[in-house]
Amino acid sequence: MQRPSFGILGAALAAASVLFGAPASAHHSFSSFDRNRIAMVSGTVKDFQWTNPHVWIQLLAPGVNGAAAVEWSIEGGSVNAMQRSGGWKKSALKVGDKVVVYFHPLRDGGSGGELVNAAVNGKLIGPEKVG
Repeated sequence: MQRPSFGILGAALAAASVLFGAPASAHHSFSSFDRNRIAMVSGTVKDFQWTNPHVWIQLLAPGVNGAAAVEWSIEGGSVNAMQRSGGWKKSALKVGDKVVVYFHPLRDGGSGGELVNAAVNGKLIGPEKVG
């Protein structure tokens, strides 16, 4: 009995799945965010991570009725996408800046979301449209 052969086409398909499969599976969906709603949170920048694949803003917001501050994790786009969206750059936020962030909230109600834009020390960064 003769064994089937992969041949050139089979080898090319195997190589393509290795090369292109990993990056596609490594990227996640934004389905955890409610893109039909825009929420707002005010606070102080704890950390600004200007890195790929996504920029992150860690924000400390005052707790309700004197409770401890709440840490928010706001996920932005890639560095390139953020630079193209109007005003974002590595120096846009600094630890301690007062910021108002507009975002698509997490569907589960957690302290996080997908960045729409932000006002830093009164200056809007990102697309002007907020809703």
